[in-house]
Amino acid sequence: MHRPLNASARRARSVPGALGMGVEEELLLVDAATLHAAPGASAVLKRCAAEAPDRVSAEITTLQVETKSRPHLHTGELRDELLTLRRLVARCAEREGMGVVASGLPVLGDVVPPPITEGDRYAHGMDTYRALHDEMSMCAFQVHIDIPDLACALDVANRLRPWLPVLLSMSANSPYFAGRDTGYASWRALAWGRWPVAGPPPYFRSPAHYEEVLGALGESGALVDPGTVFWDVRPAPRLPTLEVRVADMTITAEESVVFAALIRALVAVSLREAERGEPAPAPSAEVLRAAYWRAARDGLGGSGLDVITQKAVPAALLAERMVTHALPALEAYGDAALVTSGVRRLIAHGCGAARQRAAARGGPLDAVVRHLIEQTVADPA
Repeated sequence: MHRPLNASARRARSVPGALGMGVEEELLLVDAATLHAAPGASAVLKRCAAEAPDRVSAEITTLQVETKSRPHLHTGELRDELLTLRRLVARCAEREGMGVVASGLPVLGDVVPPPITEGDRYAHGMDTYRALHDEMSMCAFQVHIDIPDLACALDVANRLRPWLPVLLSMSANSPYFAGRDTGYASWRALAWGRWPVAGPPPYFRSPAHYEEVLGALGESGALVDPGTVFWDVRPAPRLPTLEVRVADMTITAEESVVFAALIRALVAVSLREAERGEPAPAPSAEVLRAAYWRAARDGLGGSGLDVITQKAVPAALLAERMVTHALPALEAYGDAALVTSGVRRLIAHGCGAARQRAAARGGPLDAVVRHLIEQTVADPA
């Protein structure tokens, strides 16, 4: 039985050419007693498959699982599914003596190198990337937005490039790694940036330019397959979507929905800009790299680099500017209140990294893991 649509759901369905959105969430497994990362993916996946086939899958290490939402137009439906999937994984993990945490990296445990999932693709990856896998127990939050074709996807990706460091600062949620405070808000972003095809994508002039670059990357041996094009915004390899994958895994389902709605709005605004013939900004790779580093170091509580003006400004101000930029689409979808209030909460209470450090209170990191276990399945209502 379907519930009646609320006002924002009706509005989302009335937007001409409304863009669907889907979310992938990578979750870490921890031993319920020690709170250290635990290689229990196989047993948990077996239990999940009995209840929700195809909604939970393996990841590159056996410390992780990944949930996959269906496409949604309305944020309320997406929130319900994300929370349902998180609770499913938590319930199945509990039956195996484990807990589930939503964090960019394992807080505790001997995870270098991590246990790699068996399979030909992962074995090929190990042969290709070698010690880059040592910190692959990292978890990201990924949003897929409907996009009509490759040309549109590349044009929108160009327009999203200036906002990627801002999204990173807002989502930063990996300050600890294997028992150590890294001093960064997102150590995952720094570790991930060492890979040959990761971080912000190049500015692509056309689909032909994109194929030319992919051809050169393939010749270099940097790609195992099209799925190993790991740029933080990319045309999805197997879906007619644009995938935005810059964010650390978010602590709560509510944050995930806020980010998904904000990213959809940024895509919608970008499509309108392209229709009007407005040129896409093209900050240099060097400036973007510096902005990424600052966002990864300081998160939302420090300064960020405006890649257009090339001036340092408060990261919170950059976040507010991004919401203002996306506001026409947020209002059209009925998501303005959700996103503006969600971003205000982040500014007031801190990104995930700040909240992890607050949970630690300078003491043992067990408290951080317990906090994450509780918040991962918390009801946003």
